[in-house]
Amino acid sequence: MTLPAVGFLGPEGTFTAEAAHRAAPDHRRVPLPTIAEVFRAVRERSVDLGVVPIENLIEGSVNATLDELAFGPGGEYVRGELLLPVSLHLLARPGISVDQLVAVRSMPHALAQSREWLAANAPQAAQEAATSTAEAAREVAEESDRPVAAIGTLLAAERFGLAILARDVHEHDDNVTRFALLAPSMHAPTGADKTSLVVFFGEDRPGLLLRILDEFALRGINLTKIESRPAKTRMGEYGIFIDAEGHPAEPRLAEALRSVHRHVAELRVLGALPRADLQPAHVEPRDAADAYAEAASWYAQLLGRIDGAN
Repeated sequence: MTLPAVGFLGPEGTFTAEAAHRAAPDHRRVPLPTIAEVFRAVRERSVDLGVVPIENLIEGSVNATLDELAFGPGGEYVRGELLLPVSLHLLARPGISVDQLVAVRSMPHALAQSREWLAANAPQAAQEAATSTAEAAREVAEESDRPVAAIGTLLAAERFGLAILARDVHEHDDNVTRFALLAPSMHAPTGADKTSLVVFFGEDRPGLLLRILDEFALRGINLTKIESRPAKTRMGEYGIFIDAEGHPAEPRLAEALRSVHRHVAELRVLGALPRADLQPAHVEPRDAADAYAEAASWYAQLLGRIDGAN
């Protein structure tokens, strides 16, 4: 029997590989070279699940993931998320010490998150960019002509036979990365959900953003994220990314989405998923599903009292 497959931004030994293992421990892992390739694999059904980074607590959103969600051909949705603590360590070949280092290599985000430690403890070492923490570790393991180190994970140290020169060289102990779980369909409602979407205005009208936000506020829907990205059409046009509490199958969010759709050039729902903390949203009685059902029943009775409405 063929195991289901999870595609992830590779190679092995990265935080994304660890996230893929945690998200789908029984799946066969398929490392892919780019975020776009992970989306393509999900879209073409060559993997059952995709895992990509979408946001880091310190560095912010991962633009490549947002761009695929907003501007890609579609066919994949965010159906889950996973939060992974970020712990960075200084790795080198056995026998090398910190004061011998001439260079430290890692992906730019990891170097940025370790800049203070490097300045204090290895100021003589040049900083060199790599495509991933795991790739940096692999390169360091293979480079024997000079004393270099990588900033990476314990998993990468084990995989490539590197010694740990220093642990926890990152600046923020509470740093986490949020990973998006991609699939061809959205998750069914659980009662503790959020919905991700992006809107494109298409024209510049005064108060349009406020009008969009009011559609959610009027229905008691909390927005946990609002972020803009260039729309890639012309200067000054942006897509607005929104994370809203609730699920499109819930009446209050369904009504809000229908109203927003009337006012914008494009509304793309990027996914519906259980919240990582599994905390249900607070819903006032007037915004609950029962209240919407009662209002619909009342309105049906009202129509029944109009001549010719039947």
